Amino acid sequence: MKESSKEYELFEKSPVHIAIMKLAVPTVFGQIILVIYNMADTFFIGLTGSDIKLTAVTVCMPAFMFLSAISNLFGVGGASEVSRSLGRRELRRAGDAAAFAVWGCVGMTLLYSLGAWVLLDPYVNILGGFHVGVHQLARGYLISTVVLGGIGTSMNALLAHLVRSEGRSSQASIGIMMGGILNLLLDPLFMFRLLPPGNEVLGAGIATGLSNFIAMLYFVVILYKNRRASALRFRPTKRLLDRDLALTIFSTGLPACIMTLFENISYALLDRLMASNGTSVQAGIGVAKKVNMLAHCIVRGMTQGVLPLIAYNYAARNYKRMHAVVRLSVSISVFLAGLCMAACLAFSYELVGVFIQHGGDSLYYGARFLRILCVGGPFSACAYTFISFFQAVGSGGRSFILAILRKGILDMPLMLLLTRVWPAYGTVWATPITDVVCCAVAIVLFRIFITRAHASMPGYDN
Repeated sequence: MKESSKEYELFEKSPVHIAIMKLAVPTVFGQIILVIYNMADTFFIGLTGSDIKLTAVTVCMPAFMFLSAISNLFGVGGASEVSRSLGRRELRRAGDAAAFAVWGCVGMTLLYSLGAWVLLDPYVNILGGFHVGVHQLARGYLISTVVLGGIGTSMNALLAHLVRSEGRSSQASIGIMMGGILNLLLDPLFMFRLLPPGNEVLGAGIATGLSNFIAMLYFVVILYKNRRASALRFRPTKRLLDRDLALTIFSTGLPACIMTLFENISYALLDRLMASNGTSVQAGIGVAKKVNMLAHCIVRGMTQGVLPLIAYNYAARNYKRMHAVVRLSVSISVFLAGLCMAACLAFSYELVGVFIQHGGDSLYYGARFLRILCVGGPFSACAYTFISFFQAVGSGGRSFILAILRKGILDMPLMLLLTRVWPAYGTVWATPITDVVCCAVAIVLFRIFITRAHASMPGYDN
């Protein structure tokens, strides 16, 4: 990777707003497509008018999203180290970080997929699929998306992180969007054409697994074509056993992994608590969560897009530029999340009704749950941006605190407490309350970081 490349120009010299636009906009669009294709299964299954089928997909979401925890562990950690290494002009270190991330992700995904296969029935029950009808449908979906499709899903996300770490945000986003668009096309094909009636959930799972595998192949082709201009290397060598390399990647990636993992556990707990209120309530919260994902994924796209820019300039000791990136990205993220919140408050029935077209109690509950969940959007956006900042600069301790605070220390205990006070609705209110608290803590930690770093960072504009 030559120092005169477009990626170096983008990281070092482009105006901050232009650099953010070029890096974040493609990632945001990719994340929007990702949300749409995650919603596609729910939309098409909603056409069947079956709450049991909707619930089967809903309870599998934490198991499927656990693959994101694995890809974040190696992808966020690896991408951050690649960008910081490029900022220091340590190209070999960047290549080693990429190789470690790839082979680590492959190994852990295979172990998880094997474990899900061996413990399939207990796993489905733990996720909340203990209803007989839900259980059978969830088994097929889990086999398709996690057992057989796990490697495609995790590697698709991981390779997007690594490609983005060099500033190739558009190429990374094309791969993510490709998986989403393919899923939108394959869903109705497998659900309503190729498989017999009654197998819609299985068809959705097959479509998801296949589309992610094809997207993974796209990244393999892109990386091969760019191999001469890229610092990324994937050949396993003895340097991958370097303890310092592993600790650096894990210290940055572990908080991202923990946050995703706790999100999945939190969702699973929410499903179990809601299951006691009936399938209409369970289906309603499942749809509400997916609609509310839009705001979170827009913010995630922003933070993923600017993470390499922050990491590069931090390592290059261009602190003034780094701080400008943080200020602008926080403002944009909170603004976009606020727009999503306003839309959800104003059009909750219409948005949920896209997926629950048969009406009934599940539509009623879904709309009311959405209005509760969306309140935390702007606060979550602010907190997530600062979490990403700490990941970019390698401050694993601070991002770890925020990760376990947001989903773990506060969220799940609050759900268990509030469900006793106000069943169903109190359980859902735990999420926005946690977002507000986490946002406040994130701001405090960020200010402390700046105050302590200001004296030792010449040129850092506070």
